[in-house]
Amino acid sequence: MPRKAKPAAKATEAATAATGVQYWLLKTEPGEWSWSDQASAQGGVAPWDGVRNHQAMKYLRAMRAGDRCLFYHSGAGAASRRVVGVVEVARTWYEGEGDGKGKEATAGGAVDVRAVGEFRNPVPLGEIKKAAGEVEGMREFALLRQPRLSVMPVPAKVWDWICDAGGKFVQDGEAEEEKV
Repeated sequence: MPRKAKPAAKATEAATAATGVQYWLLKTEPGEWSWSDQASAQGGVAPWDGVRNHQAMKYLRAMRAGDRCLFYHSGAGAASRRVVGVVEVARTWYEGEGDGKGKEATAGGAVDVRAVGEFRNPVPLGEIKKAAGEVEGMREFALLRQPRLSVMPVPAKVWDWICDAGGKFVQDGEAEEEKV
């Protein structure tokens, strides 16, 4: 029996058709790779690798240069689970180079992402959950439906809501406006 497309996938496809940009969410443990690590990488660019889940790797392979990704800190405590910034895909999927001794690179490949900006106000997972009934596409958002998935598409309306909730983001090289 053929499977029906999920509403979140349709929303992401519609956003792609309208803008040419796809939206994604990338999860990382801040102790392994944090926003400050990403932002301080040479040119803000670093490989996003180490992904082992087949569905997450499928999403990495689907990314195109210029696609935007929410940078999400996961963690053991609820307070640490939050969207902290935005990166963009700088280099599409490539196979890992390995170590030269016949061993493959971790999970076999990566995409390179470039830091775009840090949210003025990180968006906690709890706020995202509270908005599930208010924001179109949020109930179907993989972050809420498949919480262990480390790479996932983000519907355009969910992307917009998260960016608004985060107070937009400060792009590299921009001075943050002083609060009075």
